[in-house]
Amino acid sequence: MLIDTAEITLRGGHGGAGMPKKVQGPDGGNGGRGGDVYLVGSSDLTLLNQFSEQDVFIAENGAMGARKNRTGKQGEDLTLYLPIGTSVIDKKTREIIFELDKVGQKILVCKGGRGGWGKVEPDKGEVGEEKKVILNLKLIADFGLIGLPNAGKSSLLNELTNAKAKTANYAFTTLEPNLGVLEGRYLADIPGLIEGASNGKGLGIGFLKHIEKVKILIHCIDASSNDYERDYQTIRNELGKYNKNLLAKKEIVILTKSDLVTTKPNFKHALLVSIHDSQSLEKLKTLLH
Repeated sequence: MLIDTAEITLRGGHGGAGMPKKVQGPDGGNGGRGGDVYLVGSSDLTLLNQFSEQDVFIAENGAMGARKNRTGKQGEDLTLYLPIGTSVIDKKTREIIFELDKVGQKILVCKGGRGGWGKVEPDKGEVGEEKKVILNLKLIADFGLIGLPNAGKSSLLNELTNAKAKTANYAFTTLEPNLGVLEGRYLADIPGLIEGASNGKGLGIGFLKHIEKVKILIHCIDASSNDYERDYQTIRNELGKYNKNLLAKKEIVILTKSDLVTTKPNFKHALLVSIHDSQSLEKLKTLLH
């Protein structure tokens, strides 16, 4: 199961306490600084799953100062890896703090607390910075397969890439986005949309958001449908209701399952494709170059 949103608490480590200084004898050292919390972008889209059982993440505390003016050990930093396409949102203000859009991008999100000063009445050290955040993932892909349920999107993804998406001859087989790689480019299979999806029907708007960061849409229409225009407009209408900017994205229209029809369909400039026809698949790959 792909988790695409999570609420977590992040906190830098507490600064270590200072060692008390004696009026006579060796002086006490300062406490070590608490560890910082970093977030790093990764290509692994399943990384938000790590927050399903744990929602508080704290860097290591700094160690207490030692005799002879020795500073306590600094706490270890905490690094969490998140999928690229993740927005980090302040839970209280609902404002986006930052977005991770590149693999390896590293951001300091919570600083560790300062260590306490070593003195006659030692400082206990400062608490680490804390943030309560919402993580919201929107897939970053070169191509997004969209269309009504059972339009053959998952089967096509499996044929074009290394994906192993579940397929069956009934609606809503795909309950979460799937991702595959074709010659170094990402293809996302967006679960089937229906009329009213933008208002919560079917699988609702949960997957419409994943289309926002897709560069090019591959609009899949079942070639055995009795009304191509209706199927096409149903999806376009839902995209527009959710976000009108989606209608401006470049779009490739294909009629899938062309092996199920006996006469050549006539629908705009759509490409006929069948997973059982290698020539049609090669034509589609050429368009995706």
